[in-house]
Amino acid sequence: MNTSASLARSETAIAAILTLGMTFVVGSALAFEHIGGYIPCALCLLQRNPYYIGIPVGILAVLAGVLNLPSWITRSLLAIIMILMIVGGGLGVYHSGVEWGFWEGPASCSVGGAAPAAGSGDILNQLNSVKGPSCTEATLRVLGLSFAGWNVVGSVILAAIAALGVFGKRH
Repeated sequence: MNTSASLARSETAIAAILTLGMTFVVGSALAFEHIGGYIPCALCLLQRNPYYIGIPVGILAVLAGVLNLPSWITRSLLAIIMILMIVGGGLGVYHSGVEWGFWEGPASCSVGGAAPAAGSGDILNQLNSVKGPSCTEATLRVLGLSFAGWNVVGSVILAAIAALGVFGKRH
């Protein structure tokens, strides 16, 4: 097997790992929300955006590798994922700082409203009036880290893997 074919396989494997990793992270957040009942705050929802953008980019990177497109295309897509994960990590650091009281969160992170009354007729207006919980308090901490803190860990790991694909040795 020649070196360029090996490199293409490596980049494709990295793209697949990244895509699966991003899917796992955002899937976990969605599972905690929909199965576990943890209602996300405004910053929690914002932190999901890099994953929502990154997963389709990762799929494109996998396809670029599978279709043997020029290596620069796959590396460029991996660079986009790397940047998205750095942004996601930054959002997680910001949110963690808000939770720990290091700085103030945005106004949209105020304490949420009451739940809609059962049996009321105007459900759509009720949904628009209900807000998520405050961004200042972590709803759950595992090993001392909130969801935002774990997002930082996941984002940094995924950004590092993407960096391997972007800046890894070329023969």
